[in-house]
Amino acid sequence: MGMTQTQKILAAHAGLPEVKAGQLIRAKLDMVLGNDVTTPVAITAFREHGFSSVFDKDKISIVMDHFTPNKDIKSAEHCKYIREFAIEHDITNFYDVGEMGVEHALLPERGLVASGEVIIGADSHTCTYGALGAFSTGVGSTDMAAGMASGEAWFKVPSALKFNLTGKPSKWISGKDIILHIIGMIGVDGALYKSMEFSGDGLKYLSMDDRLSMANMAIEAGGKNGIFEVDDVTREYMKGRVDRDYVEYTADADAEYDAVYDIDLSKIKMTVALPHLPENTKPVDEVKDMKIDQCVIGSCTNGRLEDLRKAAEVLKGRHIAKHCRTLIIPATQQIYRDAMKEGLFDIFLDAGCAISTPTCGPCLGGHMGILAKGERSISTTNRNFVGRMGHPESEVILASPVVAAASAVLGRVGSPDELD
Repeated sequence: MGMTQTQKILAAHAGLPEVKAGQLIRAKLDMVLGNDVTTPVAITAFREHGFSSVFDKDKISIVMDHFTPNKDIKSAEHCKYIREFAIEHDITNFYDVGEMGVEHALLPERGLVASGEVIIGADSHTCTYGALGAFSTGVGSTDMAAGMASGEAWFKVPSALKFNLTGKPSKWISGKDIILHIIGMIGVDGALYKSMEFSGDGLKYLSMDDRLSMANMAIEAGGKNGIFEVDDVTREYMKGRVDRDYVEYTADADAEYDAVYDIDLSKIKMTVALPHLPENTKPVDEVKDMKIDQCVIGSCTNGRLEDLRKAAEVLKGRHIAKHCRTLIIPATQQIYRDAMKEGLFDIFLDAGCAISTPTCGPCLGGHMGILAKGERSISTTNRNFVGRMGHPESEVILASPVVAAASAVLGRVGSPDELD
């Protein structure tokens, strides 16, 4: 029996001719990632186990993005602890205030992840890099510590689900709508410890930002990782960013999948996920009576330049509803700069939005957008669990940038078609 795309990558990094689902392997790592929440725990474990050096200072990335700029004394102390470690070990890819971005937008942008590589990160949304045809997955801080010291990690080889994408999406449909549709279809445990592998003729209609958004949310279906077949869109994105050789892996024709899903993109509707699970999905047209108090457009899922462009297209010449505060959070400094140069900031400011420096901020109830009791936010983030953005009795609705922007104008859940 042949191997899936993920299995081929893991076999190569384990130095094995083949691997099978369920097999335990030890694989070499191309990148180890941490952030300001998870890295302090990893550093403590690193030191407690007697490690005195990292395996490769160029293959570790530490990004201060969750509570940065620091919101309180505790977060400031965490960042100080990390900063001292990064200086001590001369970590090349250490990103602090002024240079940092939301980690899962920053690493692809900087060319630090590439097709065929194996990446672990002490953050569950590390699965984002599968958009480039890499195997990437979230781990605990102790695994991050071991990875920083040894350059290796243990894995149980996942079985796989195949998503065959066909058809052309309609105008306002984005990767966020597609992945919400899929999660609504298979459930938050529908891909538990499985590889979600995306291929098919429909890929040519998905931009890299669409793919990054979809791979990012593989974990919301329980996936071990999400991964896309490499094509010209992937290669064009990596050109000029990735300065090293990379390998493209393709699933064998006789690869074994636990299930195969055919998804016709032309039939996907603008979709939202209602509280309190990403699987609680509905077409926008069915939930137009839901008032919102806040709108957040940003995060590792939808804070990229294409996302901001789409939001600006909806907001141009319009103003947000008086009762709906709206936060725009570019995911990296480069995205911030590009959006400003393109005039997107003028559109956002004229519409009554607030623009933030790059940060995860409100996504995890960290800062810059905390919800009060009884409030409801529509957000382009990836999770809407109870209390995710603040008070346990607040609510979060997940949506694409265009739906979020249109909803901010309407003051309730709605679509850009209602604004014409």
